[in-house]
Amino acid sequence: MIARIAEAKTEGWLGEAEGLQVSLAGAEEKLRRLDRGQGQQTAVDLGIPSTRGDR
Repeated sequence: MIARIAEAKTEGWLGEAEGLQVSLAGAEEKLRRLDRGQGQQTAVDLGIPSTRGDR
């Protein structure tokens, strides 16, 4: 994505470059949140499965 931002700037596609920078910032933030969440795994209760008697 960084290469695409550089290309967009070189070509003068300022709107495209800005949009890619926003996308990159969002992706980086998501990765930071995922990294912070490591080691904090919690169990999820899925309940007891049931069957339908009408089949």
